[in-house]
Amino acid sequence: MNQSNAPGQPRTLVIGAGVVGLATAYALARRGEAVHVIDRHAGPAMGTSFANGAQLSYAYTDAMAGPGTWKQLPGLLGGRDRCFRARNSLDLHYLRWGLAFLRNANTGRLQRNTLDILQLAMESRAAMQALLERTPIEFNRRVAGKLHVYFSAASLPAARDMIAIKRTQGVRQELLDPDAAIRVEPALAGARGMVAVVHSPEEEVGDPWRFGVGLLAVLRREHGVQATFGFDLRRLQRDGAGWRVHAADGSSLHADRVVVCAGIDSVGLLRQVGIRVPVMAVKGYSFTAPLGANPPSASITDTSRKLVFARLGDRIRVAGLAEVNEWDPTPVAGRVADLVTLARDSLPEAADYDAIESRWAGLRPVTPHSAPIIREAAPGLLLNIGHGMLGWTLAMGSGERIAALLGKR
Repeated sequence: MNQSNAPGQPRTLVIGAGVVGLATAYALARRGEAVHVIDRHAGPAMGTSFANGAQLSYAYTDAMAGPGTWKQLPGLLGGRDRCFRARNSLDLHYLRWGLAFLRNANTGRLQRNTLDILQLAMESRAAMQALLERTPIEFNRRVAGKLHVYFSAASLPAARDMIAIKRTQGVRQELLDPDAAIRVEPALAGARGMVAVVHSPEEEVGDPWRFGVGLLAVLRREHGVQATFGFDLRRLQRDGAGWRVHAADGSSLHADRVVVCAGIDSVGLLRQVGIRVPVMAVKGYSFTAPLGANPPSASITDTSRKLVFARLGDRIRVAGLAEVNEWDPTPVAGRVADLVTLARDSLPEAADYDAIESRWAGLRPVTPHSAPIIREAAPGLLLNIGHGMLGWTLAMGSGERIAALLGKR
């Protein structure tokens, strides 16, 4: 059944109920906007938000492209790198994105992009804290601290430079030798070949799916936000002074404004209205398992194997791998096995690797500069997309920025 903008009907439609979409709905509803959230899944945070790395990396916001990208390029394009690879294609979207990504692979842009993302991360941390002070939500949130582990001395000068730059922005980070790092986190005793660690003591972890469920309950209970799940969105179109979205079953919704928070699905959706966005699918994997004999308390990032460990209560989440231009979120058994092997090599006692409870894959929406696209693309059509590996970290701040955009209008 078609629905028009009848009295009392929400004026702003948010497409996507992942952590970014829900944070956007919260920022708008808290300012008095009437909001309706739609999503194709059966519930909130069931796409890329569902089982991601769980790290709230407010200090570690380093952009994906940098000088080191050039050394990785042969393995990336040739498929020889087990951790970071690309599905090569002559598709124009892939080629345009790839060239733009490489234009960002230099020191100047790496630092500028990283600081741009850092600013948003600081806004996001403040917004998260304000939310939880107003309305507590239980999602295994913990200030765990983060240890970024390096296995090559050649990487350390760049790490020192980035620490110095971030300190000017008030970020607490320090470079530790292996002995000092093990004193902070005894589980790192199992990290063979470690040469140094960047310690960010204020970093957090939290379960994004549990957060999404909790925030949706707050939105419904305290702000009257509507949410429609199982809405298989097929078409977006201008409709008079507003916008209309059409589902596969023939139903449609009309709103004065639309905010697109649909992750990688935003690319195809926006093409329908003539808007091209430089957002690429980068597939990642995770698994969740019981704690092992020597699990880390802090959040761990292994820079060599490009994977993360985050303790969530009595379980541990391990996430990693990056497959550029992979648009199918279905987990591939061989790649899950690769992730488990890498995790065993990295921290052999962190998890009970023989009792893995869930295996998952998701599509991270990555821009060439790694910062999200938050702007008004057409009258009444706003974008909050392209958060890459940091959607969980940047969600709350991104929602606030969208609300600020609407406030200026």
